[in-house]
Amino acid sequence: MTFLTDHLVVDGVRIACRDRGRGEPVVFLHGTPSHSYEWRDVVPRVEAAGHRTIAYDLLGYGLSERPAHRDTSVAAQTELLERVLDALGVGEVGIVAHDIGGAIGQRFALAHPGRVRRLMVVDTVSYDSWPSPTWRKIIDEELDDHASLSQDAFDALLTRQLRMAVADEAVMTGEVLDAYLAPHRSALGRASFFEHQVRHYDAKYTEEISGELGALTMPVRILWGERDRWQPLDYARRLAADIPGADLVVVPGAGHFVMEDAPERVTREIVDFLAAPVPRTGPE
Repeated sequence: MTFLTDHLVVDGVRIACRDRGRGEPVVFLHGTPSHSYEWRDVVPRVEAAGHRTIAYDLLGYGLSERPAHRDTSVAAQTELLERVLDALGVGEVGIVAHDIGGAIGQRFALAHPGRVRRLMVVDTVSYDSWPSPTWRKIIDEELDDHASLSQDAFDALLTRQLRMAVADEAVMTGEVLDAYLAPHRSALGRASFFEHQVRHYDAKYTEEISGELGALTMPVRILWGERDRWQPLDYARRLAADIPGADLVVVPGAGHFVMEDAPERVTREIVDFLAAPVPRTGPE
């Protein structure tokens, strides 16, 4: 169900991870409601193209630890990313980041520009784009009373949301759907979903950096599913206008989980982006 094979203890918490290959290191950050499983069809191909690939489940997600009373907001996950890279001995890195992972990537690149060689954001949250209307309704109606949800009711709720995340709902069935639901198939898993993920759906983490995006000077590519129902394409265009030199690539017929709808196209775009030379900005 997962391609993660290793574990790290970072800042006193256990992180499930995958670190393979040689070459320029690139870290893959997943979104929500998700875990690193979303990259399963992409990361091995990027590794085969000659890159060191690093993927991990965010704290409170997937196979990583779900500690009670631990901050798992975008801001806290950004700080943890620094510690993960330090633990792996990685200095400068490329970042490929989806959904809330994109917010983490943006914040990390602004806070540590010398450590980010290049940045790709994929159907990322930004500005005031999140939570989406359906997630806002769930927050209003379920967040403070989630303990009363049965497993069947929870599975139905999350399945509805996950099927909104793909353009072709047939993709989100069978083993694929089961893999996305698997971390939440217990009382602890359901509680962790609301407390570690949904409770932190808050646009303040992107709104507070919206005026700083012009400071991003590393190469940036924005990859977006044309039919994203959670993060409308207008936000991608706004990001492309605000980030100097950023290029926007729209994937036709793909939804928010663009790597599920079009894994081959996503892989090609990532490999192409990683192959492009990075301009030298310092003295010779």
